[in-house]
Amino acid sequence: MPSNKRDNPGIDHLSHDLNLSSDSEALIRPPLVVLLGPTAVGKSDLAIRLADRLDSEIVSADSRLLYRGMDIGTAKPTHEQRARVPHHLIDVTYPDQAWSLTLYQHAADEAIKSIHSKGRLPFLVGGTGQYIRAIVNDWQIPKIKPDLQLRQVLENWAKEIGIDGLHARLAVLDPKAATKIDYRNLRRTIRALEVIFRSGRLFSDQRLYGKSPYNTVQVGINMPRPELYAKIDSRIDAMLAAGFIEEVNTLLSRGYAPDLPTFSAIGYREIIDHLLGETTLEQAVTIIRRRTRQFVRRQANWFKEDDPHIHWIQAGIGSYSEIETLLRCKLDLD
Repeated sequence: MPSNKRDNPGIDHLSHDLNLSSDSEALIRPPLVVLLGPTAVGKSDLAIRLADRLDSEIVSADSRLLYRGMDIGTAKPTHEQRARVPHHLIDVTYPDQAWSLTLYQHAADEAIKSIHSKGRLPFLVGGTGQYIRAIVNDWQIPKIKPDLQLRQVLENWAKEIGIDGLHARLAVLDPKAATKIDYRNLRRTIRALEVIFRSGRLFSDQRLYGKSPYNTVQVGINMPRPELYAKIDSRIDAMLAAGFIEEVNTLLSRGYAPDLPTFSAIGYREIIDHLLGETTLEQAVTIIRRRTRQFVRRQANWFKEDDPHIHWIQAGIGSYSEIETLLRCKLDLD
């Protein structure tokens, strides 16, 4: 399999000397399949079936799957599924050790290189928009070192005006950045404000784009919203039946603080509030359903149906064979 362009600058000279077209140059780069789409649409099951057929390994692009012990509430692939197809960037850290985008980008690139070195095809699979864009577009992320004192000031400010209040302040300073960050995600809100205050520039203006080192084929999976919302509701019910409440209780009993930024993941915060007696289970489930629908709408901002770089396919009986045919054609697979 061709080597990664980041590690082989001679490829640039080769493509220039041969006057290769952009399509020909893309074929020199190692391939990467990106399977994206809204939560609960069925990306994981499709990826595993395709990986079986195409000699592939899966790299997770889901920020919630990084954390050990957070299994049921994140719909993490089962141990049987991970034994069937190798998965990367799942269960790599603990809930009290949040990962930055920079750390994820580096780890994902290393995983993709490792898969290429084995002559296999990497699948980047998930619904975390910034993770996928960081890899596909080779984001050059601002190298602003953490300022622990400033972060503490911002955390104290959030306690005074609320997490949503702090997010509202970010929206005033940088509306574009605010639309990309969940108002409940305190860690990312603080990071955006930290970068703004430290650099004097908008957070949304500081992501530079490099040239992708991969020959990327992006496949989006979608379905009508009413059908997707029905699947989401069924999945939430299945999580509860599988022991979601017990999972959260176990995490708390291990000493993880209820206010950890990691627990801002949809479902965990609501179940924690229920366990603390602040809401009934029925109220918690209602909020989980509402927040998941809001999350789907935010995902649509990252993955637009009119994006010319994404091949959109409707989820259904024929979607698997349709995707396989597309990939074999685009990547000239045997």
